[in-house]
Amino acid sequence: MGSPPMIDGAFARWLAARAGQALLGLRAEMGFADAGALRSAGDKVSHDLIRTELAKWRPDDAVLSEEDEGSRLAWAAEVNAEAVSRLTADRVWIIDPLDGTREFSEEGRSDWAVHVALWSRTAPTPHGLVAGAVGLPAQQRVLGTDYPPAYPPATVQAAAPGGRTIRLAASRSRPPVFLTDLAEDVGAHLVPMGSAGAKIAAVVTGEVDAYIHAGGQYEWDSAAPVAVATATGLHASRIDGSALRYNEADPRLPDLLVCRKDLASRLLAALQRHSG
Repeated sequence: MGSPPMIDGAFARWLAARAGQALLGLRAEMGFADAGALRSAGDKVSHDLIRTELAKWRPDDAVLSEEDEGSRLAWAAEVNAEAVSRLTADRVWIIDPLDGTREFSEEGRSDWAVHVALWSRTAPTPHGLVAGAVGLPAQQRVLGTDYPPAYPPATVQAAAPGGRTIRLAASRSRPPVFLTDLAEDVGAHLVPMGSAGAKIAAVVTGEVDAYIHAGGQYEWDSAAPVAVATATGLHASRIDGSALRYNEADPRLPDLLVCRKDLASRLLAALQRHSG
């Protein structure tokens, strides 16, 4: 794919695309007979590729990757060189090399992703994300902040508010326990999907209207998708309405809401009623 572009948004897209192609090649090479081996190999291949390219092309930036040793530890719990590096750095790449390993290891599934995001200390937004890309390799597309999709799509713009059922992306394996009640409250239809990146990408593209998660995630699960979603003009926050924040000492970021802006107040009010 040649040398990468130097602009951060385009670089994130290039990196997500490269990792995605490597993962598709690995799937073709290994097949699906041993799902556990495929998942482990996928995590390693993508992580090693992204880390190598960042070291080559962005050597002065810090990195937080899901596959780094100790990545889930809060800085207060155990100080290590990697944690100190990212917490004092001006720029930090937040990476999920393979979001949705379960779906990646299942033949025919396309709801898995590669996340590449850049956090900057000088960013003008509370979340601090200044570039990002979500690679959806099995869907043959990359969504990025360099060319954010126009939103809402014409089909959504033409629909009268409240004129159709809200489509809520939901985890296929561990949806929040309150989500069924919330969906009934607001008249929503649950749409099961795989990875967090695939679900937020579906909100970005207008395939669904919102994604709600509660019950445990880390910064790398949402950083790149949130960067793209907010660049697109969508609402993104914690489920209590507070700002999402990245490159924190504790990388846990357990809940979020990403949705059309016209639905934000309605869904946040419903979350107050049901998520307590």
